Amino acid sequence: MVTIVVIINTFISLILLYIARRVWQLKQRLAKITNSLTAAERFTHAILDKAPENISRRQQNIHNLRQGNQSIQVQIQQVRQIFSLLLVGQQIQRRYFVKLGLGTKYKKKIVVKSTEI
Repeated sequence: MVTIVVIINTFISLILLYIARRVWQLKQRLAKITNSLTAAERFTHAILDKAPENISRRQQNIHNLRQGNQSIQVQIQQVRQIFSLLLVGQQIQRRYFVKLGLGTKYKKKIVVKSTEI
């Protein structure tokens, strides 16, 4: 009878030892996962901590670029208007000279004859 109790106690002890070993392995695995997640959290915190300030600065830069772009667009529009006026003036000049017979189609060639002595 005592032998059976000792065998049962030994069997229970072995089962509990196995369970304790598995719990210890699980604890080690969870510690590694915790360390990895903590490192990831620190990394993301370091990056995202400055994000609102960076976003605000970039928005201000974009605003400044758009303001500069508007003045450049106005200058481009003025240059286009100047070229349009020049083109209209050139067309008017051509029509005027053609009506007077001074256009390129009606140019008279002047030939200078040299007289050799």
